[in-house]
Amino acid sequence: MKKTILKFNVLVAVLILVIVASLGFTSTKKTNVEVHEINKISAPLAYSVVMLDNEEEADEVIRTPFLGKSFNGFKEALAFKESRGDYFTVNQLGYMGKYQFGASTLKTIGIDANVDFLNDPELQERAFIANLERNKWVLRKDIEWYVGRVFNGVKVTESGILAAAHLAGPGNVKRYLRTHGASGFADANGASIRYYMRKFSGYDVSHVKPNRMAKI
Repeated sequence: MKKTILKFNVLVAVLILVIVASLGFTSTKKTNVEVHEINKISAPLAYSVVMLDNEEEADEVIRTPFLGKSFNGFKEALAFKESRGDYFTVNQLGYMGKYQFGASTLKTIGIDANVDFLNDPELQERAFIANLERNKWVLRKDIEWYVGRVFNGVKVTESGILAAAHLAGPGNVKRYLRTHGASGFADANGASIRYYMRKFSGYDVSHVKPNRMAKI
């Protein structure tokens, strides 16, 4: 009888140890998780960060994830600089929309109704492309001659030229390039051709076709 009780007590003790051990430790099992191809990131996220410049104070940090130096990256970075990407804004000087067009530039590309323009995001996007095409035609020789050269410490790129033309007009950019940076320009907020050349350098705008007659 005593042997039976002893065996029973030993069995109970063993069971208690097993239970305590199972509560104190958890087993881990390696699990393979399949990631769908569309969710995989094949390259680092692209961020464009404003650097301090002697002639400009750091104004904002532009973040365009996944857009990088693509044409859409160019458009969105420029729009953010101009208006924080707001289609419906008008600044104190009367420049309108996401890309801050003036009335005279709009007339050049065939738009007379400013109110309609301000309330039509699709029209604003088309106007941006048309203006790029006209500016690229005006500056086609300068793009050929000066891309790759360095003026005032800034390497000239095609996207920098087109961004500067959006700021200052193609005529002022032509003078800047043909005087090797000696002829400057700054808008009412102090933004210069050199600054835009640096800030918007190296984007892919190769598919924009020069078109002297581009209109909406």
